[in-house]
Amino acid sequence: MSLLRRINQGTTPPPTTRGGEPSNNPPQQPAAPPPPDQSRLDAMRDKRVAMPAASAAAQQQKDALVDIKVRVQTKLLSELDPSMDTRSPEVRSTIEELFATILNEENIILSRNERARLFDQIIAEILGFGPIEILLADDTVTEIMVNGPKNIYIEQKGRLTRSNVTFENDDHVMRVLDRIVAPLGRRIDESSPTVDARLPDGSRVNAVIRPIALCGPTITIRKFSKKPLTVEDLIRFGSMTSEMAEFLRACVMARLNVVVSGGTGSGKTTLLNVLSSFIPDDERIVTIENAAELQLRQEHVVSLETRPANIEGRGEVSIQDLVVNSLRMRPDRIIVGECRSGEALDMLQAMNTGHDGSLTTAHSNSPRDTLARLEVMCLMSGMELPIRAIREQIASAVQLIVHQERLRDGARKIVKVTEIQGMEGEVITMSDIFEFEQTGIEAGKVIGRVRPTGLRPKFIDQIEAIGIHLPPSVFGIGMPRY
Repeated sequence: MSLLRRINQGTTPPPTTRGGEPSNNPPQQPAAPPPPDQSRLDAMRDKRVAMPAASAAAQQQKDALVDIKVRVQTKLLSELDPSMDTRSPEVRSTIEELFATILNEENIILSRNERARLFDQIIAEILGFGPIEILLADDTVTEIMVNGPKNIYIEQKGRLTRSNVTFENDDHVMRVLDRIVAPLGRRIDESSPTVDARLPDGSRVNAVIRPIALCGPTITIRKFSKKPLTVEDLIRFGSMTSEMAEFLRACVMARLNVVVSGGTGSGKTTLLNVLSSFIPDDERIVTIENAAELQLRQEHVVSLETRPANIEGRGEVSIQDLVVNSLRMRPDRIIVGECRSGEALDMLQAMNTGHDGSLTTAHSNSPRDTLARLEVMCLMSGMELPIRAIREQIASAVQLIVHQERLRDGARKIVKVTEIQGMEGEVITMSDIFEFEQTGIEAGKVIGRVRPTGLRPKFIDQIEAIGIHLPPSVFGIGMPRY
């Protein structure tokens, strides 16, 4: 049988000798496949075993550093002079000397980075606000939310992310919280589990503790820029246009009564700061707030702040009390940080009795909703007034509503500037002067522009009476419409 036929039949030719004769040796079996790479499997197995060991070692090192921190911090606090003013510049150098001495006495050997990190943490605990001190020093962080000792979230560029900073336990959070509220003469405990406060730089603080907060002490800090934002900054950020800024400047200088409205975190206080910067320097300004946040640059400013009741339930001073008192302080302008309840009626009364040019803010979802909110807040004052009388007060007192929103991408923009024109029957009439027009969304960013509606406000005569002449282009008159 030929070789080709045997191959086709699936048989293998028998081995032959060099002379062509069949060999008697049995055919060789094919070589077995090579065994898997044992060394690679062993390496993978060793890596899996080493991972928990490495994490355990890292955790042990972290626990050791925490233990060292507690020991050094406790000894440092015991050796510091309690009468020492912690705000003086000599305190840090004194702490640094004691810190080095204690490390030497305890025979604690640390690397340079560990030593610097430990010293910064101890300084934050003694002179600052503990673990969140690093977040307060970060200018890119605009809001800090502490949801119990182990969950801390921050806002950066309008986005919320979880921070790797943590507290040790609830008591650690409470120590920092007491350090915030104590200088303000306020308290927070089980009998009064909520508090509004501020940091030395003016950042707003709200805190809620157990039993109200089930997850543990909860702190919300809204940071304010160390350098107050200017109108140029808002134009650069795209919150407003230069034409809108020119119009708002004229409105404030013409002593129009303005309400800044918007939702939580929309930037109402920042905008109120910018609008108040347009007030001339020769006017007396009285500001009224729950927690002083406004950063006015004028010299003649009187800042008033509410006070909660003491432990006996006495001594409370509300915004309504301060608004009534401010009328006797010869103010040229009254600025109320936020109207929340019955003080709205007193604010309207002040606007209608010669205190023109007053500014305030209110929570609402639209300019029309702002009017409804003002009506409800007036009713909360306890005065039995008919709705028409309240609406007439609002229509007479408020001349402009500037509505700001926080868009889906986190950007804050003025979306409407609305004039209050007066009453028609039972309804307050309004007209939009500027509005934001959204055209789409690209890569998660809202695309749009603020445009004038082409309508001139009825109060333009008041603006021109003080020598300010706005060109028709500010209101979009004579310009092409897109």
